[in-house]
Amino acid sequence: MPKREVLLVLAVAFLIGSIGGAFFLQPIYEELPDMASTIEKSMPNNEEKLSLDLSSSVDTDALRKDVSSMKGFKSFDETSISIPMWHFNKMEHDYFEEIVGNIDSHYKNYTVADDKIIIELDDNYTASQALKTFSDWYKLVYGETLSYAQIHAVLVVDSANLDDFEQALLNKGIVASNIEGPVQNSVNATNSSMLSNLQFTLVCGGIGVVVALIGIYMDTVVPAYRRFRKTMNKKRKR
Repeated sequence: MPKREVLLVLAVAFLIGSIGGAFFLQPIYEELPDMASTIEKSMPNNEEKLSLDLSSSVDTDALRKDVSSMKGFKSFDETSISIPMWHFNKMEHDYFEEIVGNIDSHYKNYTVADDKIIIELDDNYTASQALKTFSDWYKLVYGETLSYAQIHAVLVVDSANLDDFEQALLNKGIVASNIEGPVQNSVNATNSSMLSNLQFTLVCGGIGVVVALIGIYMDTVVPAYRRFRKTMNKKRKR
């Protein structure tokens, strides 16, 4: 076959392979993370930890009651609260560093940043209790009420029921800020190893070229392969 025709065939093969990959194979390829996570979801005793950042207006008692009634629930813990403040100068920063720990004995630990205070909670101590004591102190000292705070909670669920909990949270307008566990690890690992859309399309085009080359030179390759095998068999008999 003339070189010009060979090049034309290879160009068409690349185009067909690319189009086929982009429109037919890529949707299947993009499902690989879900397929990988399905295996982890079927494993017994696997757990996923969902980190939740909630507005202080959220009724965490009602949320706890709702999720605890679902199949696959393991635990729900309110771990800390973040209270936005103004931008502290050094004197104000030092003052809060000294005083926050004396407001409530159930503050397990706390951090005073430049413009907010983060308070870690004792076990079995709720965010609403912690916010009330801080708010009462703040109003007593500054004569104002807190307008906003953020509650940080951790929800642990059975991996097999992760989708149900994500949907239940989404129905309440809540999306987990982070998920840790075998299912999420499997999804992350698969995503990190996958090709981009462009790379996948180019690979499919390359496969089309390889198939075309095999087709073009099949009549040459097969007889040559047979002669090679025949020669090798003769050498072995000697």
